[in-house]
Amino acid sequence: MKNSTKKRFFLCISAIALLLLGSLGCSLSSSTISDPPAEPAVVTVVVTPTPAPLADESASVQAFQSRIIEVYKAVSPAVVNITNRGYAYSFFGLVIPQEGSGSGFIYDTEGHIVTNYHVIKNAEELIVTLADGQVYNATIVGVDPSNDLAVVHIDAGANLPAPIALGNSDKLEVGQFVLAIGNPFGLEQTLTSGVISALGRVIKSSDGFIGEAIQTDAAINPGNSGGPLLDLNGHVVGVNSQIISPSGASAGIGFAVSGNTVQRVVTELIARGYYPHPWVGAEMVALTPALKQTLNRAGVDVPVDAGLLVLETTAGGPAERAGIQGGDRVVRIGRYQVPVGGDIITAVNGQSVTDLEAWTVYLETQTTVGDTVQVDILRDGATQTVSVNLAEQPGMGQ
Repeated sequence: MKNSTKKRFFLCISAIALLLLGSLGCSLSSSTISDPPAEPAVVTVVVTPTPAPLADESASVQAFQSRIIEVYKAVSPAVVNITNRGYAYSFFGLVIPQEGSGSGFIYDTEGHIVTNYHVIKNAEELIVTLADGQVYNATIVGVDPSNDLAVVHIDAGANLPAPIALGNSDKLEVGQFVLAIGNPFGLEQTLTSGVISALGRVIKSSDGFIGEAIQTDAAINPGNSGGPLLDLNGHVVGVNSQIISPSGASAGIGFAVSGNTVQRVVTELIARGYYPHPWVGAEMVALTPALKQTLNRAGVDVPVDAGLLVLETTAGGPAERAGIQGGDRVVRIGRYQVPVGGDIITAVNGQSVTDLEAWTVYLETQTTVGDTVQVDILRDGATQTVSVNLAEQPGMGQ
């Protein structure tokens, strides 16, 4: 190819290339100005909850622990050790000292101390040791065996620790955290903790039944009796009283007399020296299937399966005045002469009564001396309701 021809060929190729580049450039420019912007891509963000920092958990635990420590420091000075000292005599006439111990707590600024009745029972000498080691002789102010409560008094003057306030046990809930302070096995100022396991238990006392009892798994051992069960406000919600244990040591089932029972009873013990229990004045026996069969075989018709068979009433007592009737004849059942034919009590104030426990607990927790209760009785196959004005149980103030 000649040089002139090559020159024209390259000029043509260059022109075509410039033309293509110019067209492309116009296309890009036109697209940038007139075309709508592209829709942004949708991005889905998955948020994973962040676990609470360990620092927060540690702070909560520390706050809870600090609260327990604060309660212990605030109330433990008012928890006392009570020594019950008595004396026995050997075959040769030698005096043998006998001691038992329990716990208690300062109730007021007058020097009254609340404890269990069984802690001070049969004491010939009572010794109270304060948390700071000071020792005082105590005198008995009042006792109530039925509720296993007692009040003693010391004259500590200015050395008396501040009393512990009572809480409202009606507001307690199962699962609530509680503390127990006492002197288990003679180890003074011992703190244990746990929760409320159940409410409204009925436990046996030396002279009846205690209703509204609190069940707890806070460790309670011999020597804890009479000590306070506390909420996290440092208020007494119960008085530690009993345990259920095959070994005699804590098995995680302990019972406390409720704070509201303490408030009701202790006020009277300080004022009177005893607690006035409501009284109906009737001797009764609970009907059971076995007793019903036995009575039927003896020719006594019993038309109900449960209730209280009235054996006899006290002359001039509330039951007799209300018209409740005891047995009108006697039948022999085994070795016993049993009055039969009397009224059968089936309810009090609309509450069904199936045994003496239910009857006693209702009167103790729901009524006071002077109240009038409506008692349903079954007589000659017909139900009727009588009004009974509760009197004070005789002999309590002696």
